[in-house]
Amino acid sequence: MLTLKKAEEQSSAFFCIFAFLLIYEMMNFEQFPSPCYVMFEESLEANLQLLDLVQQSADVKIICALKGFAFWQSFPLVRHYLSGATASSLNEARLISEEMGCDAHTYAPVYLEDEWRDLMLYSSHITFNSLSQWAKYRQSVSDFPKKISCGLRVNPEYSEIKTDLYNPARPGSRLGILASAMPQHLPEGIEGLHFHTLCENNSHALENCLKAFEERFGHLIREAKWVNMGGGHLITEANYDIPHLISVLQGFRKRYPNLEEVILEPGEAVGWRTGVLVSTVEDIVENKGIQIAMLNVSFACHMPDCLEMPYKPTVLGAAEPNGESKFVYRLGGCSCLAGDFIGMGDFAFPEPLEIGDRIVFDDMIHYTMVKTTFFNGVQHPAIGVVKRDGEFELLSKPDYAAYKAKLG
Repeated sequence: MLTLKKAEEQSSAFFCIFAFLLIYEMMNFEQFPSPCYVMFEESLEANLQLLDLVQQSADVKIICALKGFAFWQSFPLVRHYLSGATASSLNEARLISEEMGCDAHTYAPVYLEDEWRDLMLYSSHITFNSLSQWAKYRQSVSDFPKKISCGLRVNPEYSEIKTDLYNPARPGSRLGILASAMPQHLPEGIEGLHFHTLCENNSHALENCLKAFEERFGHLIREAKWVNMGGGHLITEANYDIPHLISVLQGFRKRYPNLEEVILEPGEAVGWRTGVLVSTVEDIVENKGIQIAMLNVSFACHMPDCLEMPYKPTVLGAAEPNGESKFVYRLGGCSCLAGDFIGMGDFAFPEPLEIGDRIVFDDMIHYTMVKTTFFNGVQHPAIGVVKRDGEFELLSKPDYAAYKAKLG
């Protein structure tokens, strides 16, 4: 059985070695289709083992948020280590039920009447974004033959997220109920409270958020059966302070012994550094001294988070340009969007790029995969997995039918 110290050492060391081996063995990416998302099962299992250790040490439940990690072919492995999954739509809830074999913890900003009964069928927990949504559906929950535990999402009005697009606690947010709008006691039928104000944050950000949450909603926490602390906990990042997280969670549990469940629902931490997006240089063009490598992937279609965040992904074998860099390229996508390129900077390569070279983007399995679009009718990448025995399995290769089906 893994101890906390051993798990931390193994996790950090594994990620360093894993990234190094990928760069060192760049030539091996020739074996994969292009473009293709490639997930490494061994890396996923390392993440899951660490998350499971936190579950056991802190007496909490960690569930996988599909909005960040929906690689459903790996759900049996995820379910072996984690306590379930969280959905933000009927489709996600159904996928959890069918491929993970459990009911979903469900939250959406609004629920649609024509989906509601099916959503209840696939859910064990349902969180409401407003008191009016709860009032609309509470009787149907009460009348439903299956027991469903209901909660309310609240807004602690605290966040350390610097990008407003991802900040649920910014002024004017539509997500969560303010303390000033909450009743003095939990409404009848409500058993839980949910907050989500983190994004790629550490345990200290969670600790600070909990202070705000308890200051505003402590009297209601004492009436609840469960608290869901949402996602954004980047637990599997190499420098994450695991002992501090466990201490924070243990302290919270001690302060509220009435709680039957304390839940965390990261998606990114599950899929963090578990795979890559393999692409190919199709052309090289020059504009005012800027060399642009045109790829068979699109940042707008296949990596939209790179544009909306924005952030600069890691390219295996490339480095940040400096005054001595000779082979510097901007990477351009294959859609017609003028801004379909990495706008956060260029990449320096050890040798000149040539048409046909593979360009491999690291850490593309969480969030990136779930945000793809069919803009311009650009073909989606294939999806494959390197199994724990080292064998590659091609899982899907989207075709014209997938594009056409999306349009009607």
